[in-house]
Amino acid sequence: MIKRIIDFKVSGILILILSPLFLLISFLIKLDSEGPVFYKSSRIGKDGKPFQILKFRSMIKDAELKGSKITTKNDSRITHIGKILRNTKLDELPNLVNVLIGELSLVGPRPEVPEYVEKYSPREREVLKLKPGITGPSQLKYINESSHLHNLSKDYPQILSDKLTLDIEYLKNASLIFDIKILFSTLKALFVGTISNRACTN
Repeated sequence: MIKRIIDFKVSGILILILSPLFLLISFLIKLDSEGPVFYKSSRIGKDGKPFQILKFRSMIKDAELKGSKITTKNDSRITHIGKILRNTKLDELPNLVNVLIGELSLVGPRPEVPEYVEKYSPREREVLKLKPGITGPSQLKYINESSHLHNLSKDYPQILSDKLTLDIEYLKNASLIFDIKILFSTLKALFVGTISNRACTN
């Protein structure tokens, strides 16, 4: 209950504070390429219930019809502004709306697409006992997941297995203090990643 109250208040405050940034990103997306500002994709939430996760569109219109739902680092479907949004994780800001309405938590297991959840073992399905999160141990370790995907069919199953192991461990040790540590670690990783990306482009 306390976690839900925190999720609701923090996400609501952040949406209000970041509303000018939301508008700027929306304008840049429309200026950069044809298609909607937002992108919705099916994910599996708590107790196996499906929901639509909300992101800023970072790929060409109807990209899911032209390739895999998993995106690799040099995916040709990613737009110019989309590369910036993905490198800084700003494409995931609309996830805060999912948190506000109770589909996501700020911290929790990674929300996965239905096709992969169907293949979970009984042990791996334990992660569905918790509400998925914007960040968590697995999201933090693979914060630049696309850079690990050289051979999608070979690499992603191995990565998914490792992420599920991390999320199962989180399930056993979940607490408010642990969540706060993960949030601060995520902010630190995002800051370091942004500085690193800027250095690479200079």
